[in-house]
Amino acid sequence: MTSLAVSDAATLALRPARTAARWAVRHGLPAAYLSRSARRGDLVGRLMRDRAVREEPYALYEQLRAGGPLTPSGLGWVTTSHAVAHEVLRSDRFGVGFDRSGAPRPIRWALEFGDDAGAAGVAEPPSMLVVDPPEHTRFRRLVSRAFTPRATAASEPAIQATADRLLDDLGRSRAGTVDLVDAFAAQLPVLVIADLLGVPTERRQDFLRWGAAAAATLDPGLPLRRYLAADRALRAMHGFLDEHFARLRAEPGEDLVSTLVTLPAGEALTDRELHATVMLLLGAGFETTVNLLGNAVVLLDAHRDQWEALAADPAGWDGAVEEVLRFDSPVQLTGRTARADVELAGRRVRAGNRVTLLLGAANRDPEVFPDPGRFDVTRPNAREHLAFSGGIHYCLGAGLARLEAVVALRTLTERYPRLRVAGRPERRDLQTLRGFESLPVALG
Repeated sequence: MTSLAVSDAATLALRPARTAARWAVRHGLPAAYLSRSARRGDLVGRLMRDRAVREEPYALYEQLRAGGPLTPSGLGWVTTSHAVAHEVLRSDRFGVGFDRSGAPRPIRWALEFGDDAGAAGVAEPPSMLVVDPPEHTRFRRLVSRAFTPRATAASEPAIQATADRLLDDLGRSRAGTVDLVDAFAAQLPVLVIADLLGVPTERRQDFLRWGAAAAATLDPGLPLRRYLAADRALRAMHGFLDEHFARLRAEPGEDLVSTLVTLPAGEALTDRELHATVMLLLGAGFETTVNLLGNAVVLLDAHRDQWEALAADPAGWDGAVEEVLRFDSPVQLTGRTARADVELAGRRVRAGNRVTLLLGAANRDPEVFPDPGRFDVTRPNAREHLAFSGGIHYCLGAGLARLEAVVALRTLTERYPRLRVAGRPERRDLQTLRGFESLPVALG
């Protein structure tokens, strides 16, 4: 046996132990800590550990808001304030990175031992989501050209054609009800991002399956069984990307990934950086939009007068999408770490302290949005929401997600004006990402 084969065998033999260490430090310990906090009455602990609260978090957000703009919790500092969240997102005094050097030695050991490039998710370095400048600047510069306003606008005919084709297929269904998530809301964005990244369209179902499992890793405190399912999905996705990169290196196309795998030596990404960047683009490319579309249909079904007004005047769809993003944000929370001691909302935040930004609560801040619990597609300042984050980490694909949502909802309304929610939609059991697992509808 060669030395390389021996090394591979040893790595494989250690995989269960490394997976267990990774789960323990990223999910097992946080779960135990948050559960204890919840039992002691901590509201954020309840938010993260009580499924009923996760499904309908807005009453709890208001309880937190009553405690002031910045309050201590089981996750460190937490804010429901639009002004505080806005400041933190745009301040260079806060970053997304996590300094491991201050962690207890067993935690540092588990993080190092459990590190596995073959199972890394989008919330692990070197993903753009969790690195600060200069690394973040370098990665973002390489991909931002594909998401400029001009590039996004140029994709509208293809998005429209895809929506039309999917809705044609929907109309041929003979079932009394159809799952709008499975048949339309998930299919549209994954087809669009697959085209942008040069992924064969026949692999879209794989990506939907992998993405749904891997997205759970954004939440702290996953049960071991669910984490293992996510681990398998991530490994499968990394395996596909290895094949995809090799294919595009041999036969590059006009897509973004072809550009990334053929960069000159001075700009080239390492293999791990390339995996992290493309995996983030793939995941973020459909996760936000599928949740946005499902949330929109449920809200509009509950406000039929507003849906009928949009059907009569499609010019209002841009504003309607912004109001959905504000009222029921697809991404409910994010976090930042203080780089140095800072004063924030009258509190002293120490270097290394974490601030959790409850974006779903900030988007219902009465200081910014009058009568924030009222859904109103004509709300004049709805676009002031923070659903796409802010600052240097503002969502790269926000323009694309907005366009996909407008095209999808406008076309769905034109084709099926009597569409109704039929049955009980099922929420995804996630806190960070808010959307529907299934959404049964009758086409009318």
